[in-house]
Amino acid sequence: MAKNLTPSDATLEITQIKGVIGAKQNHRETLRSLGLKRIGHTVTRKADAVTVGMINTVPHLVKVEEAK
Repeated sequence: MAKNLTPSDATLEITQIKGVIGAKQNHRETLRSLGLKRIGHTVTRKADAVTVGMINTVPHLVKVEEAK
């Protein structure tokens, strides 16, 4: 997945690819903070330090692509 992303000026499309049942509590909270609600849900975020840190916390639950 997208482990070790670095902050930049890019815009990222973040899609949840796995469910949170059985996941750690802080991983669930991180997905909610990113704005993700369900499997297949996609949000668009700037690749700032906060967002990149959250993505690096849950790389196994999300798919990250650069927005067009």
